[in-house]
Amino acid sequence: MKVCVIGTGYVGLVAGTCFAESGNDVVCVDIDEAKIVMLREGQVPIYEPGLEELIKRNLAEKRLRFSTDLNDAVKQSLICFIAVGTPPGEDGSADLHAVMRVAAEIAEAMNGYKVIVNKSTVPVGTADRVRQVVASRTQHPFDVVSNPEFLKEGAAVEDFMKPDRVVIGGSSEKAIELMKELYGPFVRNEHPIITMSVASAEMTKYAANAMLAARISLMNELANLCERVDADVMDVRRGVGSDRRIGHHFLFPGVGYGGSCFPKDVKAVIRTAAEQGLDFAMLKAVEAVNERQKRTMVDKVTQHFGEYLRGMRFAVWGLAFKPRTDDMREAPAVTVIDALLRAGAEVHAHDPEALGEGRRIFADRVHYHRVNYDALAGADALLIMTEWNEFRRPDFERMRQLLKHPVIFDGRNLYEPVEMRQLGFTYYSVGRRPVTP
Repeated sequence: MKVCVIGTGYVGLVAGTCFAESGNDVVCVDIDEAKIVMLREGQVPIYEPGLEELIKRNLAEKRLRFSTDLNDAVKQSLICFIAVGTPPGEDGSADLHAVMRVAAEIAEAMNGYKVIVNKSTVPVGTADRVRQVVASRTQHPFDVVSNPEFLKEGAAVEDFMKPDRVVIGGSSEKAIELMKELYGPFVRNEHPIITMSVASAEMTKYAANAMLAARISLMNELANLCERVDADVMDVRRGVGSDRRIGHHFLFPGVGYGGSCFPKDVKAVIRTAAEQGLDFAMLKAVEAVNERQKRTMVDKVTQHFGEYLRGMRFAVWGLAFKPRTDDMREAPAVTVIDALLRAGAEVHAHDPEALGEGRRIFADRVHYHRVNYDALAGADALLIMTEWNEFRRPDFERMRQLLKHPVIFDGRNLYEPVEMRQLGFTYYSVGRRPVTP
């Protein structure tokens, strides 16, 4: 099939590349000329395991190309994906200006029947608005389909190539059959292609992220309670996760969720509910808990060292909101580092992939280290903010010698408290009692 994907952000780039990998002719379009030049050379502006290799292979085999010419891309394609950003506005609603602009440009470029697919995360009713925009600008036949993405950063290529499910919302049998044909190579594992109404598909994406965010916030609240009653949240997690009705996924306590999806999607659901006269109290609580949880690490630091942190030095391992990505959008590390800097502390940071993003956000207010141990030299304590595998089995003796004080604040529960006591560390984690040597 001939496919165009408009928007080479995280979703568009992964989708376009994976469609090319399954044999389709794909052109990815973006208005950012510098990004397009970079992509044509096989350079990837984001870190996502496996993506660069796929881009280079499909560029070489001429199944994938990158362009700034939306008009030409639409004319050559049967299926046109809209994968532009929908950032939250000040009121929490999704900003659809880019979606509607692209819809208008697609309409003006059409030279025959097209399937126009909303791949961006959009609120219920967006497909109807896209349909109205397109119909007002063209006489050519078309269908609008909702096809939300369910990609996890750090595992996006695998998620796209082997999805749990593919959701397609539409009312046209012709369009749905074309979408099924396009996705056929990805569901040979018998995982389903689920068809439904457009509104249901649009809601499914928000519902999934709202439920996952709720699990995280609930687990973090339980972790905070465990600390007060001398229970171990990791034991509690294993106990409740063994219940088949609950399962183990998204039950790890930490310092809050971040990234490009959960924060903005929770806000969008709250806003959509308000527009319908509903007070979505539960999701408001989920959001409030998450913002509070990001500050718990700093609270533990000040409880240990006192409110006055001026002149102190802290090492931070992990900047990205999760491992296997360089994405720092809404990352808990940003909140924590901001608080430490405001308190007058010096921050030395390491992350395997997100140092560039860290420099973009903090500039020279933070010291950056490519080697994790280099960040520890002379630091009063270490704060662990991201659960990179590289952090799970470090040289503890080397760490103890480098740190000014053998104190670790672990926001991801990477280590066992009893072992840390034996190794001579004062160790704070999430949902477990602190330990001292």
